[in-house]
Amino acid sequence: MVIILNLSRPLRILHVANFSLKPKGAGFFSVSFKISNGLIRLGHNVVNFSDRDVARASNIFGSRKFGVAGANKKLVELVGRFRPDLVLLGHADVILPDTLDEIRASRPGIKIVQWSVDALFEPDNVERLKSKIARVDCTFVSTAGVRLDELGAPDHKVAYLPNPVDPSIECFRAFDHPRDALQTDLFFASGSGTVPRFHVGIETTANKLATQIKDAIPGLRTDFPGILGAPHKFGAAFEDALATSSMALNLSRRNDDYLYSSDRIAQVMGCGLLTFVDRATGLDEFFSDDEIVFYSDEAALISAIDQHFRDDALRRRRAEAGWRKYFQLFDTTRVCGYVVDVIFDRVDPATFKWQSAPAK
Repeated sequence: MVIILNLSRPLRILHVANFSLKPKGAGFFSVSFKISNGLIRLGHNVVNFSDRDVARASNIFGSRKFGVAGANKKLVELVGRFRPDLVLLGHADVILPDTLDEIRASRPGIKIVQWSVDALFEPDNVERLKSKIARVDCTFVSTAGVRLDELGAPDHKVAYLPNPVDPSIECFRAFDHPRDALQTDLFFASGSGTVPRFHVGIETTANKLATQIKDAIPGLRTDFPGILGAPHKFGAAFEDALATSSMALNLSRRNDDYLYSSDRIAQVMGCGLLTFVDRATGLDEFFSDDEIVFYSDEAALISAIDQHFRDDALRRRRAEAGWRKYFQLFDTTRVCGYVVDVIFDRVDPATFKWQSAPAK
């Protein structure tokens, strides 16, 4: 039976993503949870399906690899019971392309969409998206420009997905507190301190940049998880770091892909930390110099960190302005409303102007 959608009623949405609460999994701050939250706030009925966890639970070894067949079978069964209007796939690598064909055959007219906040400058990420391009109706990615356009295919839409912020997750307000009431002046997290990063037009590493910053600004209290031998922080420890820091450096593996950023930008700006961003990201299309501290070389970055370290009033004023703008533009409820509108052809992503959000 072909689905006849009545868009005046709430949608039934099956969200297939990594909802694992393992310490090193997506955890409590992931985009998966934020998207489900936003869709629910819009009034839709959302069922979360954690493909990795279901795969692990589908075999006696607790192995994701050995549980792939079981997870795909359970997803098909759930579609039959829940009868969703939309299947939303977020980094759902356990789910096979043939499974999507089976779902579409059982629910003609269903919408199947994928989203990703992984960088498109990583070939493996592109291949994962392309493996399902022919089976989905639309692909949302947190990179814009040429790399996103290259994912397009006949009868297939691609759209920019900003990193969403969620008021129930990013709930701290660093700008509310003077510097001496916080534990850390600069927060800078990295998956690896030694992996090369392309930053301000040159190749560097997080270890090298962190050392330059520490050497140049005596007295700066730093928290650099994953850098210079410091342990990574997950879960409550990561949350505590956000709650007790005044500023943050947002640095991705590459910083010159149009509008791309690690989803950490939503975490730090959403918690009211003054944020430093390479201007080559293109994010100055959305934010002014009074809302994010943009820089174009390492000397300018270090100078800006030192300036706001010494001028706390300036730090607090700019951090609050950036926090307000980020929530104005990229609150997860607004982002999810845009996603649904693109899927059901109510808005053209190529003409949608994020900057036109009403002031709050």
